[in-house]
Amino acid sequence: MTNIWDAEAVSFDEQPDHGLRDPAVRAAWADLLLPLLPPPPAAVVDLGCGTGSLAVLLAEAGHVVHGVDSSRGMLAVAQGKGAGVDFREADAADPPCEPGAYDVVLVRHVLWAMADPAAAVGAWVRLLKPGGQLVLVEGRWFTGAGIPAADCEQLVLAHRETATVTRLDDPALWGGPIEDERYVLVSRS
Repeated sequence: MTNIWDAEAVSFDEQPDHGLRDPAVRAAWADLLLPLLPPPPAAVVDLGCGTGSLAVLLAEAGHVVHGVDSSRGMLAVAQGKGAGVDFREADAADPPCEPGAYDVVLVRHVLWAMADPAAAVGAWVRLLKPGGQLVLVEGRWFTGAGIPAADCEQLVLAHRETATVTRLDDPALWGGPIEDERYVLVSRS
């Protein structure tokens, strides 16, 4: 069966927050994410990395980044962006990554689509080094898809001691105003 995301890969980066082609949107994501991360060169895995825009952004900031996605089409676009990111084709819910190897596990707009979100969060937490942090960018969109922040927080707190949710309603992040719930959840141990 063809991955549905393969068909989306060609036009995926046309969305301002996907491709980060607009310098203002790119700067907004850098301003959001870079202060959340440890200083470079932290080991980061971007799970469900899609076309690799965030992975490349973090690699350009000096982090050692692995990107994981199940879509060959998305990864082909990601690999074309360069920046020294190690991209791997695999399931984000159960990535073939070494347990305890990462300072940061970053996941954007993926948890809501997992068949078993609780198991996915558990798998992601196991990838973290002691003191590592989980960074989830999620939302509950106007379409009804997504995961509310309170539900995401509960999933994380089942595995971690802390979870801090911050709303992401700045239009600069999305290329325009939004009316749905979007947030970043950061869990540091």
